[in-house]
Amino acid sequence: MRNAIGYFVHHQGRGHAERAAALVHALGPDTPVTLFSAREDIFPPLPAWARVERLPSLFEAEGPAPEGLAAARTPPTLHCAPLGWSQITQAVARLANWFNDARPALFISDVSAELAQLARIASIPCVPVLQHGDRDDPGHMAAYESAVGILAPYAEALEQPGRPPWMRDMTFHAGGLGVQPAVTSKAEARAALGIDPHVDLVLVIAGGGGEGTPAPPLSLGARAEPDSLWVTIGSVTEAWHDTPPGNLQHKGWVDDADRWVAAADRVVSSTGNTTVHTVAAAGRPWIVIPEWRYFDEQRWKARMLGEAGAAVFADGWPASAAAWKVLWRQAEALDLSRQKALVDPRAADKTAAWLRDLIARSWGREPRAVPQLHAVAS
Repeated sequence: MRNAIGYFVHHQGRGHAERAAALVHALGPDTPVTLFSAREDIFPPLPAWARVERLPSLFEAEGPAPEGLAAARTPPTLHCAPLGWSQITQAVARLANWFNDARPALFISDVSAELAQLARIASIPCVPVLQHGDRDDPGHMAAYESAVGILAPYAEALEQPGRPPWMRDMTFHAGGLGVQPAVTSKAEARAALGIDPHVDLVLVIAGGGGEGTPAPPLSLGARAEPDSLWVTIGSVTEAWHDTPPGNLQHKGWVDDADRWVAAADRVVSSTGNTTVHTVAAAGRPWIVIPEWRYFDEQRWKARMLGEAGAAVFADGWPASAAAWKVLWRQAEALDLSRQKALVDPRAADKTAAWLRDLIARSWGREPRAVPQLHAVAS
């Protein structure tokens, strides 16, 4: 049996592709990896032992489905499985053919509960990636129970309650997998960005997978702190009634978000995977405000960050200057060492070792020692 691995990578957001690339590099040339994704341009540079095979999207219709099929019931074991979508038929056929031709040692699903179940049906061992959220429904649980291991790309200190014991026992936590902690100092980052070295800089980070951050609450916060500079990166949604002050600047999408984090004194952010671990690695007074996601993913992550003492969880945007002041008072009291402990710089290497050991145990080979990631006491 070869060591080949198949790896499905969801094309929405940045985190899926970034952790896939980091893991492929760490696995090394003895473990060839085929990455399946609806987009090829989302990946950081990949090594020679990895290749990307483009799949038709499983989530975006290429045309209207026949009316009769669109009305068909969906069983609770499936989430996104509409009938009559030719691109889904093509994607499943390509994966099934690849399973048969490559006979891989393992398939990683990041993320699709349906593809995790497909691998099990095809008799291929699978590792689904676990995300936060209300995922105890039949579809997710079928994927987890079908697996030989579960990969959680966050520290064990952020694990949410309610996971059954068997599920926790098979889960490997990899805090910060795919995120490279910034090595730039605050002074260096500000010099590169042209920011006054003495100004109090509040950075607001909007995620890459949602509809954007509302502008009016930011105007309220910035106006209440006229001596501070508020900067947003990412998507901000404007409103006709917004009256932005002069110390609020919207930068839009940037290629150097980690540099902006390094330059910041304080941070407000959503709770996407890359954002969370980039901020945690820097260690800053931090307010997290989740965006809407399926299964309440970001809300659960924000809640667990709050319970771990790593960030202040605000369940909604402040509607007044006074509300902002309360949150900032709480953020200034955070123990920043709890943030930094959520990110292990060797997460990719340790995850690769865990996967190699998992393959060896699954196929009856000599197991290898697996180093354990550190965790933060909650």
